[in-house]
Amino acid sequence: MGWEEKAARGYSEFVQAAQQSRGRPVFALFCGDKDAQGRSWCPDCVTAEPVVRSELNSLPDGAVFIYCQVGDRAYWKDPNNEFRKNLKLTAVPTLLKYGTPQKLVEEECLNRELVHMLFTED
Repeated sequence: MGWEEKAARGYSEFVQAAQQSRGRPVFALFCGDKDAQGRSWCPDCVTAEPVVRSELNSLPDGAVFIYCQVGDRAYWKDPNNEFRKNLKLTAVPTLLKYGTPQKLVEEECLNRELVHMLFTED
């Protein structure tokens, strides 16, 4: 069966994608918005994305991977943004297993072994 990827931009698109995937393991990578050239304003996100993507084949069967852009830098820095308030995100990049406390934050997302563990352990 494999896994499926969904893209989301902003909190409401993320919630919609997660709700459509109910009953399946959902993993999400939150990064800063990308510009027209496809580069995020967040340098750690630029470095983390290929590391995370290199481990996607470790996802459990039936899993959903959501790549979510959190917005521009000004929105992200607002302590009252929906990602901070509702998902308790503190930094980008953040890779999490939705509905669980399991997550990797900032430089942890650059560690291939930690990414692999998040994708494969219950």
